[in-house]
Amino acid sequence: MEAIDKKDWEIFQSNPSDKLTVEEVKLVAQLHAKYYKHPYHVPCSCNPKTIIKWIDELNKIYENE
Repeated sequence: MEAIDKKDWEIFQSNPSDKLTVEEVKLVAQLHAKYYKHPYHVPCSCNPKTIIKWIDELNKIYENE
């Protein structure tokens, strides 16, 4: 994970909450698209399973750096 993305991820992780802001969802979507090489899109907020999965996957990348 690039240094700037690591800093953004650390800021994201330092604010645990049950609800994500629009900006936090965009960050997760941008980073996931970048590191998992797929087109950027924001998953539907009606089913949070995708965003939760993406956060878990990004945590793995962060932890392995």
